[in-house]
Amino acid sequence: MAAVRVLRAGSRGRLWRALRFGCACQLHTVYQTAELPDTHQMLRQTCRDFAEKELAPIAGQLDKEHRFPADQVKKMGQMGLLSIDVPEEDGGAGLDYLAYSIALEEISRGCASTGVIMSVNNSLYLGPVLTFGSEEQKRRWITPFCSGDKIGCFALSEPGNGSDAGAASTIAQLDGSEWILNGTKAWITNAWDASAVVVFATTNKSLKHKGISAFLVPMPTPGLSLGKKEDKLGIRASSTANLIFEDCRVPKENLLGQPGLGFKIAMQTLDSGRIGIASQALGIAQAALDCSVDYAEKRLAFGSSISKLQAIQFKLSDMALALESARLLTWRAAMLKDNKKAYTKEAAMAKLAASEAATAISHQAIQILGGMGYVTDMPAERHYRDARITEIYEGTSEIQRLVIANQLLKDYRS
Repeated sequence: MAAVRVLRAGSRGRLWRALRFGCACQLHTVYQTAELPDTHQMLRQTCRDFAEKELAPIAGQLDKEHRFPADQVKKMGQMGLLSIDVPEEDGGAGLDYLAYSIALEEISRGCASTGVIMSVNNSLYLGPVLTFGSEEQKRRWITPFCSGDKIGCFALSEPGNGSDAGAASTIAQLDGSEWILNGTKAWITNAWDASAVVVFATTNKSLKHKGISAFLVPMPTPGLSLGKKEDKLGIRASSTANLIFEDCRVPKENLLGQPGLGFKIAMQTLDSGRIGIASQALGIAQAALDCSVDYAEKRLAFGSSISKLQAIQFKLSDMALALESARLLTWRAAMLKDNKKAYTKEAAMAKLAASEAATAISHQAIQILGGMGYVTDMPAERHYRDARITEIYEGTSEIQRLVIANQLLKDYRS
């Protein structure tokens, strides 16, 4: 049974309305008590069961083979997990961002690569179309991407701009009824498996970042080619490659929003995306902690399990503390978004805390496992490799600190 159907079957009126419409009191209670409503708990268990059955057993093999989990992604689409906060009338699940965060953590706990595929489709591709697209664009560019038959990607980064997203050298020029795109986008997740891309290009150089616009481009399409698949440290089952635009023509109506609105679209999209990456990092961290506890209980040394050693207990307690702290920050950011409150600072805090927690926890997991943590017989080394990217994409840890500081200073000056 699909995840959304499970939720509806088990809901009891008030709880379902709270989930669907973001009741402020209900969500405030969630944050204060760290207890989820029944509906969110059911979603969490459904996703956990799916991850344990469908993802965790094959995650290592997917990683080794760099293989896109096509069958599992299709099933996730049928469950409503690829379009969690998209309204039902547009083909989505019609849930909230807290539900998205919870579901993404559980999927990433089973397989971090599958988690980022889910994250990009929900946050980076569907998110900006849902917020800035026309009704016609929503019908064409959202509904077909909800079922798992198609997924999308997001093209902002370039080989030369890195964290300076406003320095886009990809150009779009209007020629009659078409836009002509030229340039290269780098590090594009889902590139080889996507059917469409939200791409950012400069339409007026004199306006700098205010001259950037966003476009919806089908894949494949003439004038758009793919670079080689990157051989990455982690999340190896998701494809990452350059998108190369050479006189790529798209219809005038494929402009997303207004001309010059691209930078705003990108920054707003990244705010939401950071909640997704924080959730992915939580899943990786939880998987690493699970592995550590399981091994510590079974590994015998000095006459008993190593979980009885104070040095191991201190490590486990620090790992659990970092994980739970980051989870609360992530839930808080999601709930602020659901309640239409400002959440830029909180999303950056969540992403920073969760990504650094994932890296630290997966590092300590290898230390607890010792030699076993360094070989592929155990998943600890994969968690370690997967965690590292969470401090880089959707804005590096350094960028998150700048965002937090800027928002903090703005609050004090107001």
